[in-house]
Amino acid sequence: MEKAGKAVNRLLVRPRPGNQRQAILQAGSLTFRAALGRSGRTSRKREGDGATPIAVMPILFGYRRGDRGPLPATPLAMRRSRTDMLWCDAVSDPNYNRPVRAPFGPSHEKLARADELYDVCLVLDWNLRCRKRRCGSAIFFHIARPGYTPTEGCVAISLRDMRRLLPHLSSRTLLQVL
Repeated sequence: MEKAGKAVNRLLVRPRPGNQRQAILQAGSLTFRAALGRSGRTSRKREGDGATPIAVMPILFGYRRGDRGPLPATPLAMRRSRTDMLWCDAVSDPNYNRPVRAPFGPSHEKLARADELYDVCLVLDWNLRCRKRRCGSAIFFHIARPGYTPTEGCVAISLRDMRRLLPHLSSRTLLQVL
């Protein structure tokens, strides 16, 4: 594994010209292609709108799949995802926008997905520390689908690019969507 390198304090996410559902993510002097929400970006994020919030969001911690190969070392707190780990997106549930464990009846997302999207899943502080119902949940920085097809409101980059960034991310890193 690589050693953690110089920390990146801010990741800037700008919409890609001509395609509001994709972006250019800048980390210092490096730039990466990224996917955004199916509805582009919004300053009025609502649950289920498919938009990526225009905001400055600290990266709090991350989840990783432990069965898909090693990842580079990172100063960011990372937790291994398990099959019983879920994220509640049911606005009427007291656990709204919080991690929960299976079995769990209300609406939720699985953190240990069959596809690769959450092989690395970094939790952004969107509506998490100061939570408001219906203002959006499960806004993550994760792995993009092939072709950078839209997310449900998250920011996503390739696994190759995520591996390159991880050694430079910490709990002090801010992801800013412009």
